Amino acid sequence: MTALQFPCTIFQTQNRMDDYSAKDMHCSDLSESQLKTHFHLLDVSTRANPYTLTKITPFTQPQSVFHGSRGEGEKITRQQCAAILFDEFRDLSRTFSLYGPYKPLIKQMITHMQKANGAPFRHMLLDRALREHIVNDRAENSTLARLKEVIGKNIDWGNKYYPVREKDELKGAIMDGKLPKFDRFQDNFNGMGITVHDTWATHITIKSLQVDNDRYRAVVHYKVQDHFGLDSDDIANVKFNQFHFFRIWFVLQRYSQFNFKPFITIMETTIEITGSRK
Repeated sequence: MTALQFPCTIFQTQNRMDDYSAKDMHCSDLSESQLKTHFHLLDVSTRANPYTLTKITPFTQPQSVFHGSRGEGEKITRQQCAAILFDEFRDLSRTFSLYGPYKPLIKQMITHMQKANGAPFRHMLLDRALREHIVNDRAENSTLARLKEVIGKNIDWGNKYYPVREKDELKGAIMDGKLPKFDRFQDNFNGMGITVHDTWATHITIKSLQVDNDRYRAVVHYKVQDHFGLDSDDIANVKFNQFHFFRIWFVLQRYSQFNFKPFITIMETTIEITGSRK
């Protein structure tokens, strides 16, 4: 038999890394008419009207009893309007990020969208969140639990290596498991559900495998990407469309008069798995 050589990538999602053609990465592609007609985005912000480029006051809000009593709001430039919308975007994010170490991430990512022109986003807190999710997942179908089981079962203990013929077993372990995603109940409030939630692409690589006597030590690397952007299905969903937070996000990203690009979020972590011969 032949030993499997490491590092070895054992799993890749069908969605590819660095996919700027994905639907939620579209930018500046919709007109005012499309936003209003197809997505019903008439009431976008409580502070500024992105279509008329005017400030919104109690006298100019359509739902206000004072509406129309003092004419249109103060005229502003497109840059001033965008700045007002981003400030409101950040303020509204507090609803989705109430506690915990990841609470600051959403504001940083909104500011990144405002200023970074679509550059990828990395942060040590994202890497930490990914690691804690993987390590603390006690479910039987967690990728870590499934890998541990398959590695221990298929090692050639006599020759102290993992046979290449059993490589597909490693991929199968991941396919049968649940990839790390931030869709748990606590992620609705700790900042990870709004910053990442589901993920776009995942690669899992075994960097090394050491077999000594009746024990083994494997080093596994996870690389995960997500997109900080909205597609048409997102905003068409009543769950999202009802919130000014998502309305502002969609308009800043997709309105042809703005040019604020979505971006790729990158998370990575390396985890050690140890086990023994059964």
